[in-house]
Amino acid sequence: MPDVSDPQNVVNCTAFYQQHLQKLLQPYGIEIKQVAEHEAIPGSFFGEREAGLLGNQLLLRLDTPVHSALHEAGHYICMDGQRRLNLDTDAAGDYDEENGVCYMQILLSDFLPKLGRDRMMLDMDSWGYSFRLGSAKAWFEQDAEDAREWLFSHHIIDVNNKPTWQLRR
Repeated sequence: MPDVSDPQNVVNCTAFYQQHLQKLLQPYGIEIKQVAEHEAIPGSFFGEREAGLLGNQLLLRLDTPVHSALHEAGHYICMDGQRRLNLDTDAAGDYDEENGVCYMQILLSDFLPKLGRDRMMLDMDSWGYSFRLGSAKAWFEQDAEDAREWLFSHHIIDVNNKPTWQLRR
């Protein structure tokens, strides 16, 4: 088992995961675009291996972490329609939306084979996401009621904490 405390050992967007991400994100109108190895990722806010967003395109390399892909997809899902129309690199958003995005990426990870929320939260921790309670798991299980409520109020998840497969209205 790889050392998940090492950020280099996160699950990456291999061809297998890019295919599954395309299927998973299709209901949201998100298109996966692969970027060649060692090329800069257009639309990447953080650069390096991080996913990029240009309009409805999620740009990924084979070494892009899946958590980054789901996080940026979460931004697309959670932003309002006007920001979505003008999206180029910086998803912007406020504190509540950012929490909703983190929560959504964890929920969506359950729909990817060989991944799931436990591994997603470990990858988030090893990459350096920070939460008041010290880990993504503690936040998700004990401190994310506001994120859950925000997603529900925008019809992004339902009362059973499941994605509605709809963009924020």
